[in-house]
Amino acid sequence: MLCYVSYFPIALCYGNVSSVQERSPSVIVIGGGMAGIAAARALQDASFQVVLLESRERIGGRIHTDYSFGFPVDLGASWLHGVSKENPLASVIGRLGLPLYRTSGDNSVLYDHDLESYALFDMDGNQVPQELVTKVGEVFETILEETNKVRNEFSEDMSIQRGLSIVFERKPELRLEGLSHKVLQWYLCRMEGWFAADSDTISLNGWDQEVLLPGGHGLMVRGYLPVINTLAKGLDIRLGHRVTNVVRRYNGVKVTVENGKTFIADAAIVAVPLGVLKAKRISFEPKLPDWKEAAIAELGVGLENKIILHFENVFWPNVEFLGVVADTSYGCSYFLNLHKAARHPVLVYMPSGRLAKDIEKMSDEAAADFAFVQLKKILPDASSPIQYLVSRWGSDINSLGSYSYDQVGKPHELYERLRVPVDNLFFAGEATSMSYPGSVHGAYSTGMMAAEDCRMRVLERYGELDLFQPVMGEMASLTIPLQISRM
Repeated sequence: MLCYVSYFPIALCYGNVSSVQERSPSVIVIGGGMAGIAAARALQDASFQVVLLESRERIGGRIHTDYSFGFPVDLGASWLHGVSKENPLASVIGRLGLPLYRTSGDNSVLYDHDLESYALFDMDGNQVPQELVTKVGEVFETILEETNKVRNEFSEDMSIQRGLSIVFERKPELRLEGLSHKVLQWYLCRMEGWFAADSDTISLNGWDQEVLLPGGHGLMVRGYLPVINTLAKGLDIRLGHRVTNVVRRYNGVKVTVENGKTFIADAAIVAVPLGVLKAKRISFEPKLPDWKEAAIAELGVGLENKIILHFENVFWPNVEFLGVVADTSYGCSYFLNLHKAARHPVLVYMPSGRLAKDIEKMSDEAAADFAFVQLKKILPDASSPIQYLVSRWGSDINSLGSYSYDQVGKPHELYERLRVPVDNLFFAGEATSMSYPGSVHGAYSTGMMAAEDCRMRVLERYGELDLFQPVMGEMASLTIPLQISRM
């Protein structure tokens, strides 16, 4: 057995190595979500010694497929945004034969759903006529086009909410009243749900900077965990290893976990959620550069939770989404119908922003009751759920938020600044993706990018760099069709 000894007092030992010169390059990956797993997989396939440290007692991070109902339901990420071969995850999902249920085509005003997939109701349980929903949707698109004009006229950024106010001041005919106003507030509520943040905090300059891949949006019918498990197969993963300190020097890194145990390697990939970095749960020595700390501080972290209600029987309309309209976006709500997509008698209530924060103050039972009360407003004869699950991404110390978004007055380039390596520290995760923030494929692609950057940096130091052997193997280039349904 050889122990790799450097300037650090603790050595990371490897077996079956005959000399220092023959030792494989080593990397520590911090965080076992999609980005960390992807990076570890790629580097191990490139013959690196890799250890992955995960604070939870499970892998997946903000991907969390639960089986307690007797079938899979996702408490975290559940969509593939961009159901096409252009999506970097498509080949993995295709090889596994995992079915997708397409909930939206391209260019839907509701992002991940098409308008006809909804049934909207007022607080008295009356369904909103579909013609009115369509008409208000067209008005909403017009309003968004007008906010682009506002954005181009003002040199300083503002919130989406302020941009909307200016549009209404200039074009009072776009102000709606009565039921139409409530439907418009519901559209705004859905927009806030996409960013997991309230409209008064979302940047008008940055809200449409994400690149939407073609093919629309597909729900992972069997959950995301099979993808994570496949990528993680054979990796050295240490669960329950919460990293508290990372020390970097020119010839290596030393990583310390909560119980005092240390790990040493040539480099490290930091793939923890932005919320964890913001909370300074990990200390860095020497401290990160000011530009890196500024990126961490200034990127926004939104919150969207799921309250998953399992019923004995289906008693609701055969649509993909049930919506509740109200006078304010805070009062609006919506339920995802998993029976439509996966044939399970389940509705998923999805609060975001301030509402999600308020609900996190409740017990699980109270949160489930709150969601059921919203359902009873539109379906008075609804039967009580037989089981429920409640996510708490905001208060979970392993995440401290759901996903990133552009805050008012902050440049979209912050995502790239967060990604840029610092010496032999590399960064990955959805919050490091300029093009695909807040998405699983964004996390995956940044994990692969960090792995390649790390591989080149380490091998360059070893004098063994071969620019013609990227970390992605031959299988990554195979195109296997996705299994997509739409009922």
